[in-house]
Amino acid sequence: MDLRLYPNSRRPGVGQKPRRESQRPLLPQHARHCPVLEAGSSLGFLVFPPLEGNESFTIEFQGEGRYQFSYLMKNPGGQWQPVFAVAMMLPVGGVGVLREDVTFMIRDAPLSKEDARQLARVFIVPEDLGTPAGGVTLRGATNFLTPHGWDTVYAPVFNNIERPIAPMLVVRVETDWYAHETEFRYVLQPGEAISAEHSLPIGQVFFVPREEIRVRDCSDEDLELLHKSRENFFREKAAHRVKTPYGLEYSPHYLRESRAQKDQKDR
Repeated sequence: MDLRLYPNSRRPGVGQKPRRESQRPLLPQHARHCPVLEAGSSLGFLVFPPLEGNESFTIEFQGEGRYQFSYLMKNPGGQWQPVFAVAMMLPVGGVGVLREDVTFMIRDAPLSKEDARQLARVFIVPEDLGTPAGGVTLRGATNFLTPHGWDTVYAPVFNNIERPIAPMLVVRVETDWYAHETEFRYVLQPGEAISAEHSLPIGQVFFVPREEIRVRDCSDEDLELLHKSRENFFREKAAHRVKTPYGLEYSPHYLRESRAQKDQKDR
């Protein structure tokens, strides 16, 4: 499939481009020899926030409809320095106007309070706060235009298992005709926060066709072939084992077969 990219409309050209990444550094070492796990990690593309290398932000849910967005920049010494914060209060009962109070953490800030509010909107969607309770929507640096009949699924980073991990609402959008801005909808508990930096992905996208799926049972002949295939696979897997420098044994048979299948298809 041919996939086309276009930038965040509020801050075009800022932030890393999406990329595939099969490794998850915080996984145990032996997980890096699991081809099916790596294939799951590299499904689709990692998406990054629209941040420059010297920028960062944090959004915290303080409970009872209160959120705080903090924007930080690196000072000449390479340390993170808060520039401003926006305290956001949802209207009681869901009726009324979102309250946004800006506080500057540095003297002679290079932007106005209104500019600070608009900058916060580059990274989050204030209108989505509290949907559901604790809900926070992060904007990505890149949007996607899929071929006809293909949808985009927006999900958290796969196989990212370090705790604490905020749950996320998975969304599927018909991006072949609808110009959807990339968004990732996390749900925080009171006192929880999400931080974002230039080099850290905020979510993962993958693409699925919209064709109908028909389900039927396997025939007896199908089952017999599957049993034989499974027996052959495990026999070959046991016959081809490799020991790593740190003593772990694993079999590269699945990976070899996968590559062979791909090579045969490409011919």
